Amino acid sequence: MNNYDKIATAIDYIKNNFKTQPNLQEVAAAVHMSPFHFQRVFSEWAGVTPKKFLQYLTLDYAKNILREEKVTVFDAAFEAGLSGTGRLHDLFINIESMTPGEYRNGGKALQINYSFAESPFGNILVASTPKGICHMAFADNPEAALQALKEQFPHAQFTQMVDLIQQNTLYIFTQDWSRLSEIKLHLKGTDFQLKVWEALLKIPMGNLTTYSRLAADIQHPGASRAVGTAVGQNPVAFLIPCHRVIKATGEYGQYHWGSTRKNAMIGWEAAQAQEQKA
Repeated sequence: MNNYDKIATAIDYIKNNFKTQPNLQEVAAAVHMSPFHFQRVFSEWAGVTPKKFLQYLTLDYAKNILREEKVTVFDAAFEAGLSGTGRLHDLFINIESMTPGEYRNGGKALQINYSFAESPFGNILVASTPKGICHMAFADNPEAALQALKEQFPHAQFTQMVDLIQQNTLYIFTQDWSRLSEIKLHLKGTDFQLKVWEALLKIPMGNLTTYSRLAADIQHPGASRAVGTAVGQNPVAFLIPCHRVIKATGEYGQYHWGSTRKNAMIGWEAAQAQEQKA
């Protein structure tokens, strides 16, 4: 069991026993670690103590974030100097859609490189074409993750190798984002899906939005359900931050790669954002 697995188990334990307010000793025992060792591992992973991290996972925290958002995510991005559809905080991300032919024929003539890597939230599968990242998914089951990729592009040519495009992308987990080069995405999607995914890129790290607000931001205020479907079909985990979309009630809700992972990502990003403000 790696550190993320232990952290995920701890998060589940805390959320399932929230009413009893478990102390450090109880949570540490749930993951079979000494309190001292657990506190150190958790703090190294999250950047804050388990107690502080729990505050970022509460309903009140989510509601406050939503309540304080006086403007749309588009306006917030513009005011912060993040104009254009390709910026996420200080990280430049440009989306290029696949051609109609590439979209229709299942990736025929596409050369796709793929590799597996570790992230703070578990193992991931990342895949790229010569134009950019086309797929990134959490790979708890590597064989199943690879099969899902190949089903997306049934006629493509696949090679297991790490290329420069993938390397640059994976730096998002370990480097200062302001020092990274531009990241390009080469995505297969409808015009509506691409519009939703571009909108997701404008939600700053540590912020949250709702499906209805996202629908309003793309000028489709009555399309919350369709927006939710497009969010769930996001082909690039974490980089396109669909985990930052929650229910209007403040509840975090489900996530394609598991609700516990979504909780971990929201809490981890909240800690990183607070650290940047300090």
